[in-house]
Amino acid sequence: MGGIVVDRPCPAAADCPRAVPEVWDQADLRYDRNADGRDQWTARRSRPEPWLVRHRSLRFELQPTPLGQVGLFPEQAASWGWIENQVRRAGRALQVLNLFAYTGGATLAAAAAGAEVAHVDAAKPVVTWARRNATHSDLAGAAIRWIVEDASKFVAREVRRGRRYDALILDPPSYGHGPRGEPWKIDRHLDELMSHCADVLAEPAAFVLLTCHTPSISPGRLRQALAGCLTAGNRHAVRARSLFLETADGRKLPSGLAATWPE
Repeated sequence: MGGIVVDRPCPAAADCPRAVPEVWDQADLRYDRNADGRDQWTARRSRPEPWLVRHRSLRFELQPTPLGQVGLFPEQAASWGWIENQVRRAGRALQVLNLFAYTGGATLAAAAAGAEVAHVDAAKPVVTWARRNATHSDLAGAAIRWIVEDASKFVAREVRRGRRYDALILDPPSYGHGPRGEPWKIDRHLDELMSHCADVLAEPAAFVLLTCHTPSISPGRLRQALAGCLTAGNRHAVRARSLFLETADGRKLPSGLAATWPE
């Protein structure tokens, strides 16, 4: 990652042998989960300052967070390419709503392709981080609205306003809280949110992308959830696929699911 080697726990990789053990032994940053709950980062030398990585025309600022993340989920890169293709294929300036938008990978992919984006996340520091990524990517002047709000409340408000979007992007967490403590559990709240999203999705719509990293959500379950925001005639064209982290030699590590419409 930008010349920094990061060693983080990953359940999907727990039983995988380390192909180049000496590289991991020399990791610049390591995140350890401890039985006493005192999870922590350790640095081999001095802790690195935020650093930049590049994906095509986009640049992202990375740094260790208290929850063991670094601000980027690289398995989403395939989805960013899919978003760019869908925006360009539309041949017009799409209005895109990105919920649970995190540090802005999908937002910037859509904006770079010419879309106007509403970027919504409940965490103010994360939205600020996403804005820095826009600056790093020469997209500070792009048509992006940066919104700190609970996703469900924002969608309900847009429904009342009569606002419609040509495309939807969602990457809901397994659980979380809004800026005012609003609870979110994907197993309990996803279907309700998707049904409300149906009321802000324009007709005809351009595309919908729904991703998740929750082990209890199956491809069929995710496909069904996405179909809940589509008209009956479009539900047959929903596809679910696995997300992977792929090594240079072609090995693939399962890293979540994505459901897309159209296929």
